[in-house]
Amino acid sequence: MTNYIAVVHKDFATEYGVSFPDFPGCVTGGSSLDEVKEIAIEALSGHIKTMQEFSEKIPRPSKLDDIIADPDYANSVLFIVVSISGLKSKIVRVNITLPEDVLHQIDVTAKNRGMSRSSFLTHAAQSLI
Repeated sequence: MTNYIAVVHKDFATEYGVSFPDFPGCVTGGSSLDEVKEIAIEALSGHIKTMQEFSEKIPRPSKLDDIIADPDYANSVLFIVVSISGLKSKIVRVNITLPEDVLHQIDVTAKNRGMSRSSFLTHAAQSLI
């Protein structure tokens, strides 16, 4: 599952608006925060599905800290995490060189977490990117 951030904003005497920093042009809105949450999921899912149909690249999720620090979102009312399932990147086999003791530590840690070596390295890299 991939998590994206929906930014909720509201001006006086308007409904709530929702935008997605990772998907310019994907916007929606609603009259209550509960409604906005459901509509945000539908809007982003539909937007991504359309992008996939046109073979457009799906962006990696931005970090919440980066979105909060962006002055464009300074007046946001709420940030919602929208989880999207079914997004898959192409898997590519790579050959890397590591010191033997580091590889052993990776394998032990991955096993203790119930992960494969590849899964562990992927998660570790994603946490730093």
